[in-house]
Amino acid sequence: MNKTELIAKIAEGAGLSKVDAKKALDAAVEATVAALKAGEKVQVPGIITLAVEKRDARKGINPATKQAITIPAKKVVKVKAGSELAAAVQ
Repeated sequence: MNKTELIAKIAEGAGLSKVDAKKALDAAVEATVAALKAGEKVQVPGIITLAVEKRDARKGINPATKQAITIPAKKVVKVKAGSELAAAVQ
């Protein structure tokens, strides 16, 4: 499902116009991104939990040259499915 299809499903399910559904989806995405940037955890109970974790620098190997490289530290988003979502896809 792409963004356009998701907007159509939201509009149909909530009785909104597609324009209003797009605004709602965009607002939810912006709020989620802002919270993650601020270091907050985002939870939708039963569905998903998103959190930012710091991944330390580590040693790796360049697969093309087989030379050792240092992979720099970075922040990554950790995604955990909620119990209701996990049960629904089983």
